[in-house]
Amino acid sequence: MRTREEVDATLQIAKLNAAELLPAVHCLGFGPGAGAAAGDFCLLELEPALCQQLEAGHSLVIRGDKDEQAVLCSKDKTYDLKIADTSNMLLFIPGCKTPDQLKAEETHCNIIHTEIFGFSNNYWELRRCRPKLKKLKKLLMEDAYEGPDSQKEKDSNHSKYTTEDLLNQIQASEEEIMAQLQVLNACEIEGEVYFELSADKICRATAQMLLQNAVKFNLAEFQEVWQQSVPEGMITTLDQLKGLALVDRQSRPEIIFLLKVDDLPEDNQERFNSLFSLREKWTEEDIAPYIQDLCGEKQTIGTLLTKYSRSSIQNGVKVYNSRRPIS
Repeated sequence: MRTREEVDATLQIAKLNAAELLPAVHCLGFGPGAGAAAGDFCLLELEPALCQQLEAGHSLVIRGDKDEQAVLCSKDKTYDLKIADTSNMLLFIPGCKTPDQLKAEETHCNIIHTEIFGFSNNYWELRRCRPKLKKLKKLLMEDAYEGPDSQKEKDSNHSKYTTEDLLNQIQASEEEIMAQLQVLNACEIEGEVYFELSADKICRATAQMLLQNAVKFNLAEFQEVWQQSVPEGMITTLDQLKGLALVDRQSRPEIIFLLKVDDLPEDNQERFNSLFSLREKWTEEDIAPYIQDLCGEKQTIGTLLTKYSRSSIQNGVKVYNSRRPIS
């Protein structure tokens, strides 16, 4: 147990002025179980908003199969988990008081003998990432719903997923998963009582059915057939096909073909490579539906285009092409 005299002597050797320091002194020592306890704990660095959620009683969940990079999810956000090494040893000290706490207590020249409970040379850090939602559609498409009277629905062996199942298997927060279920037009079997037909969704689904049977479709002929194929009273417009089909107005006659955003790569650079290999130059109006889902909290369509493409003026219209050669 160190005395005040020994502490003052140490300060002299270190050439430190005691008047410039707080009067309280922490004397640290390793307890008998400190070495064993070191491997029993992981340190996690959290942003203030996540700390507040934990303090309010909410949970953070780590998700991922054995062959997947683990992510951490809050109620509404997803974060990549990375191990960060540090050259400084991080100590676990129960009841340790910060300088601000010591100042508030107006402690005198006392010595506080503190036992180190454990230590670590690394910690987990979080980085906000896009939810990994491709797997969600794959799971749902394993066994599409065919209505309550189908023989498949009467067979209890075919796959169905509860919300809890999806939370356990999809690397995304609950709010992000529920939002994507809306995008995929998923329905909760035996859990939604009333339904209303959505004209836009019916027109979009009808267009997909027509387009998937042809590589390319004469635009004028397609619009005529499409309008005739939807229920009476519904009006078809090309705005209903954003992220589903692409119109080529440079060809003669103009054509339309299926291009689903769900089929494009999730990685930013790979997404742009794929789009620029399909078409050399894009207007912002045409490319926006195919990169909208890449936008994060601080990323807009404009910032993505600035980073991954270069712009030019063609016939008075701003167009975008790749910054790198596309093979």
